[in-house]
Amino acid sequence: MNNMTSNETRDIILDVTEKLIYKSGIAATGMDLLVKTAGVSRKSIYRYFANKDELVIAALQRRDERWMQWLRDEVERSETTGGRLLALFSALKAWFGSADFRGCAFINTSGETGNPQDPVRLLAKAHKQKLLEYALELCRAHGTPDPEQQAAQLLILVDGAITVALVMGDSTAADNAQYMAKTLLKL
Repeated sequence: MNNMTSNETRDIILDVTEKLIYKSGIAATGMDLLVKTAGVSRKSIYRYFANKDELVIAALQRRDERWMQWLRDEVERSETTGGRLLALFSALKAWFGSADFRGCAFINTSGETGNPQDPVRLLAKAHKQKLLEYALELCRAHGTPDPEQQAAQLLILVDGAITVALVMGDSTAADNAQYMAKTLLKL
């Protein structure tokens, strides 16, 4: 670990934190487990993050940025505006089939907080707002008749598909949501 740069150490801590939280949740991810899994000292963690809450927020912020970029990259492969709207669900289907799929990290972690003003809940809300704004961008590009309403409906289909895929183990959830999106958007 001594040969690592400060940024590399910080990135390892964030990567491990994100993976552990996504796998088991915030409460189940204690500092001892983080130290052991990351292969760093507790002092190293506290050099970069004042406390566990700050570490969790930083890890979730990175996940938000990476996940949204992944979704955009997947969706933008489609050549038509209608295809991009439907690609939201094709991307989800690929994600649902991945070995490490555990649902939406933001839904999962916000479910661990009772306070709507908790930083984790606020971060989850910001993530969903970005997803809504992206759906709105896609609806506007396609020229849907009521882009704000249809983007809100797409967000419900996206989050519904994610939840059904996780809770029910339903690998067809993205296909079903895509079919409903076709009907909703008249595609």
